[in-house]
Amino acid sequence: MVSSALSKKIVIVDKKLAEMYGEKKQLEFRDPTKELILTILSQNTNDINRDRAFVSLTARFSSWEEIAYARSSSIASAIKVGGLANIKSRRIKKILKQIGERSKDYSISFIKKMTDNEAWEYLMSYEGVGPKTAACVMMFALGRDFMPVDTHVHRVSKRLGLIPDNVNAEKAHDWYREMKPPVSFYRFHLNLIEHGRTLCRPAKPKCPECSLKRQCVHFKRI
Repeated sequence: MVSSALSKKIVIVDKKLAEMYGEKKQLEFRDPTKELILTILSQNTNDINRDRAFVSLTARFSSWEEIAYARSSSIASAIKVGGLANIKSRRIKKILKQIGERSKDYSISFIKKMTDNEAWEYLMSYEGVGPKTAACVMMFALGRDFMPVDTHVHRVSKRLGLIPDNVNAEKAHDWYREMKPPVSFYRFHLNLIEHGRTLCRPAKPKCPECSLKRQCVHFKRI
């Protein structure tokens, strides 16, 4: 469990982020299989290109099963707008074939009835599914309090002192799972990303403009 001091800090950070970027309430939940594919398509690109690639993919193919047995080159052609098409096409094909081996209708919606630990372990049992992908499905498809840790979340979390310097992005998923702070991970996640894009940039962060200076370990060091 998170210490009381760190818990209080996270609550303050979450509140200030919400004041800057909005409440971010989760009003809809994606289909779990769709979320898996969207997460693969989102790698090394922005949400706009990810969504364009997904629309193109589902316009080209009529079902998940058709994609699973399509040529990788055909899948790559459909998703090229999202970048890294050859790599992503093979990943999509591989994960869908695995799903098809376990579920005749290519749906993993049944994980909605699982406990957090059961659903997490099930998702992680797929070859090619890592903690970030599993956390995205847990959050965006199931509405569970799991924190997907991308480069923005990882960088901002370290600068604020929410995770130790020696915890990498992959291990940060377990760190957040064990912390269980009293905040909505959905809102916290989206606002950390927006903060990382807007002010807490990789190079030349706009620290003077940031309202989190009092909570920021990085600012105190510079």
